[in-house]
Amino acid sequence: MQIEKADLEIQRQPFVRPFAFKGASFREKWNLVVRLEDERGQRAYGVGGLAVLWSDPRVFARHSEVGGNALMVSMLERGLTLVRGRSFAGPQDLFRTVLPAVYEYGQAVTGQGDLRQTFALNALVALDNAAWMLWAQRRGIATFDELLPERYRAFFSHRQERIAAVPAVGYNMADAQVTALVDAGAYVLKIKVGQPGTPAQMLAKDCQWLARLHALVCDRQTPMTDSGQVLYYLDANGRYPDGDTLRRLVDHLDLIGARERVVLLEEPFDEALEGDWAGLGVPLAADESVHAVADVEARIAQGYAAMAVKAAGKTLSLALDLVEAAQTGGMRCFVADNACVPLLVEWNKNIAARLPAFPGLTGGLMETNGAENYGPAWSQMLDQHACAEAAWLQPQRGAFHLDADFYARSGGLFAHPEPYARLFVD
Repeated sequence: MQIEKADLEIQRQPFVRPFAFKGASFREKWNLVVRLEDERGQRAYGVGGLAVLWSDPRVFARHSEVGGNALMVSMLERGLTLVRGRSFAGPQDLFRTVLPAVYEYGQAVTGQGDLRQTFALNALVALDNAAWMLWAQRRGIATFDELLPERYRAFFSHRQERIAAVPAVGYNMADAQVTALVDAGAYVLKIKVGQPGTPAQMLAKDCQWLARLHALVCDRQTPMTDSGQVLYYLDANGRYPDGDTLRRLVDHLDLIGARERVVLLEEPFDEALEGDWAGLGVPLAADESVHAVADVEARIAQGYAAMAVKAAGKTLSLALDLVEAAQTGGMRCFVADNACVPLLVEWNKNIAARLPAFPGLTGGLMETNGAENYGPAWSQMLDQHACAEAAWLQPQRGAFHLDADFYARSGGLFAHPEPYARLFVD
């Protein structure tokens, strides 16, 4: 695969309210769009949304929101300079070739010698997606099943008919909006914990927040879970300092009658914290602490039960290797979002649709929070999707319902992405 040209554009999409987690918040999404052209003149496009706060909160804290995004843009631009005029065996070869240099460049421009590798991975999503789409054009590939290399297909062999569309519930979300989500059919809520303040202040706020939230939805019934109850997926984003503090949170969940509803507690600790966490009483899930296969193996050894797959946050090229390692080691896999635009939701959905059903649910599990974060603009983005008329594009009663049309069209991934292509002026 010869890359002759590599171009970049930026789209800035504001949120209706700041998106709060990790003790901070940001107000807009920067979507990077890469266009690759090969020696035959074939062009392909890839989109990637930036998530500086999620990737490395230290960088986010030391810069303005625009400045943090600009640093990540510069890292993608560095990646583009490395692929122009070069040949690669395929998308994963391209990814593995540029990642070390992009990461090293990121260390320099951020001044963070121990920069979290997720920062570089997030910067490379648009390039990676474009490489996969160019590869598909060159090989005459028209479906996601064909796109998957043979090595990985056994790990993506399921065909879910429904996937729980899990909204993100930030700790600044109003009670009325939480109630509206459940009224609309949401049966798994991704609840942000790890609020601002000292560990003691954080714990107190989180306990109060969870008690209030549980009181809002504890009586709701749903046919979409084995228990008939609305379930909780907690996300601490590495804010809990130690096991004792987290155990106090779990004790509080027990006290208010919510612990049995917690299907996941994602990234409670900083990734450097060591320990055996298998006996905490809730299943732990890894997310941004997983940068490589070795990290999957380390989390399994620590007693983590699940892993968030983020093809739209860490590249499809890496996600394939991580799912292979996680499933081989007995980890449950599910898909998580970070204010993805509709095209990236479909990248995620194609992964979620092919993973095993999540325990306790009638199908798969996928966080998606675009509607909550973008407000009225979300409907406009959906209208611009290549498959805007498809029933599977939007959740109904809390789930995406996937049919033969979804699998045949692969969520529209192989259609020309006109809204992004027209950003480029030749």
